[in-house]
Amino acid sequence: MIERIYTINVRKKVVKTARYKRAKKAVKLVREFLMRHMKSKDVKIDKEINEKIWSRGIKNPVTRIKVRAIKDDAGKVTATLLKE
Repeated sequence: MIERIYTINVRKKVVKTARYKRAKKAVKLVREFLMRHMKSKDVKIDKEINEKIWSRGIKNPVTRIKVRAIKDDAGKVTATLLKE
């Protein structure tokens, strides 16, 4: 079991996206980031992460998000929001 904490900078990619697609793009970016860094295709994002990204609406998502990623022995990654 591997546990890591990441601070994902969402602003880098989201600024270049159309305003009406930004929150969707941010959720996709978090999933792709975890796939790349945890080396797994099976990534499950917690409901709290989704709500945090969407908290300011579709046009203005959060710029950074802190995530705790846990990879179990089967290779499944679950990501939860890190309380700040």
